[in-house]
Amino acid sequence: MSSDLDVFVGNTTLIDEEVYRLWLDGHSVAEAVSLVSPVSPLSPVAEAVARRLRGGVLEREGTSVAVLQSDTRDHYRTFQMLERLLHAPPRLLQQLLFQIPPERQALLVQRYYAFDEALARELLGKKLSKGTKKELDEVSARTGVGIRSCRRQFDNFKRVFKAVEELRGPLAENIQQLFLLPPALARDYAAIVFFANSRFETGKRRLQFLSFGDFAACAQSMMAHWSQGALAPEAADPDGDLPKSFLQDLKELKVLVSDKDLLDQHKSLVCSALRGKISVYNELEANFKALSRALVNVGGKLTHARDVRDFFVDLVEKVIEPCRSDKWSPGDLRLFLTHYTAAPRNLPGFRHQALWERYMAAISACLLRMYHD
Repeated sequence: MSSDLDVFVGNTTLIDEEVYRLWLDGHSVAEAVSLVSPVSPLSPVAEAVARRLRGGVLEREGTSVAVLQSDTRDHYRTFQMLERLLHAPPRLLQQLLFQIPPERQALLVQRYYAFDEALARELLGKKLSKGTKKELDEVSARTGVGIRSCRRQFDNFKRVFKAVEELRGPLAENIQQLFLLPPALARDYAAIVFFANSRFETGKRRLQFLSFGDFAACAQSMMAHWSQGALAPEAADPDGDLPKSFLQDLKELKVLVSDKDLLDQHKSLVCSALRGKISVYNELEANFKALSRALVNVGGKLTHARDVRDFFVDLVEKVIEPCRSDKWSPGDLRLFLTHYTAAPRNLPGFRHQALWERYMAAISACLLRMYHD
């Protein structure tokens, strides 16, 4: 009597997403194995693995704790071998050792480079140096992100920064090509690089209401309108650098507040356009000149490193807080900025309209994003 036996041999690398998440969160396999000792206290990873057990993994798979431990070790070994490839994702696509379907490769890369916004908010504007890395214990305590995960994410930020800091062209596109990240994640990394490059102050108390998303949106607007690539993509400097020639040219805009006739005409045009359209018209009329000086002078000071660093502090202190004090609504601010930006087209003798609109495009986008409680 004979019987047929079908045999299938494959070498596809299996990826358990739950175990990958535990590994990314910084839980070591040694800690995971400590779960077998019922008398030892639960470490963070042991607690995570315990959640797997409480989720019914043993019942679903019909297996034992020992097999679960062995499976976890195998996955961790695989992830540790994959990590050097994840540092340069194109190599993951080119290698032949691990047979991983393309959609799984994309998942591995995306989750490896995903980050906690609370951690990114803490590090925005800081130099990505050894000194900053030494502060991660405190950052971990403040954000609730595990220290191993903090270090991995910091190393990712630094790796991306080093890879693109000298490259020409749009930061987000360079990051997307080098690290195979989804567009939205690449744009967030571009914002982190932009802040690390310009060293904007983000830690002052009056800035604490602003989230990582707020700052990232501002960075994207500044790069879109102020970078050299915004004007000449084919001959662009790195988007992480604000062009010195543009910053120098912004001094020309001071004529809008230093020339009394221009200032009065600007006020007249804006107030005429907004009469009856905003709820804070009286406050606008009374404070127009102070508000205009604040908006123009923020740009006029950007040739000095310290003033670049205080850019967001100045926007909050000199524009957002006064408007908030006078009970401006976001709609009032939007209408004001629209007419305030457009009015100089009708000012005789003002010859910097293109520069003005380029400057105000980013300023307006930042203010509207930042104007919330």
